[in-house]
Amino acid sequence: MKFFIDTANLKEIQEAYELGVLDGVTTNPSLMAKEGITGKDNIMRHYKAICDIVDGDVSAEVVSVDLAGMIREGEELVEIDDKIVVKIPMTKEGVKALKYFSGKGIRTNCTLIFSAGQALLAAKAGATYVSPFVGRLDDISTDGIALIEQILTIYRNYGFETQVLAASIRHTMHVIQCAEVGADVMTGPLSVMEALLKHPLTDSGLEKFLADYAKGNS
Repeated sequence: MKFFIDTANLKEIQEAYELGVLDGVTTNPSLMAKEGITGKDNIMRHYKAICDIVDGDVSAEVVSVDLAGMIREGEELVEIDDKIVVKIPMTKEGVKALKYFSGKGIRTNCTLIFSAGQALLAAKAGATYVSPFVGRLDDISTDGIALIEQILTIYRNYGFETQVLAASIRHTMHVIQCAEVGADVMTGPLSVMEALLKHPLTDSGLEKFLADYAKGNS
């Protein structure tokens, strides 16, 4: 399973990269705004800064809601860097844009997926990735992991090459559960990646090893 970090914070992206397990980055307008990145030129420069840090795919989201606008923005985004994947919302116009970009050989990430039907349409239109939002589904008492599993089953049934990118990952159990059902990618905050490192028995075991070593060398 690939690990993407879901942020626009360059420091966090650098930390995740230095950890040695980072495969890519996902962003959205809300994450950009959180970092105080506004205005088209600043956003485009920020995407380039992200691409300069990582080796893998960087999802950059369009903000237009009409097909012409999505196409225009997407074509501008892919000029930034070869790592850019155009992030498209799951709407009627979005599905049309997915088909257009697929025909042009431009990679896409269909976002705001909340049902298997939406994921099926995105795959049919040629999306490179689909992003089902696990945490947001859990928030409304719907099983987000079950949706990941359902989409994976459908894709296997028909040989779709679209990758399932589990988004809105909130905690380590989301990561483990996504890995268990076979999600291709998970994207989450740095805090979730770092939480996977932690276990009290690791801490206590290391403390004992160091204490025993100190006794033997005192």
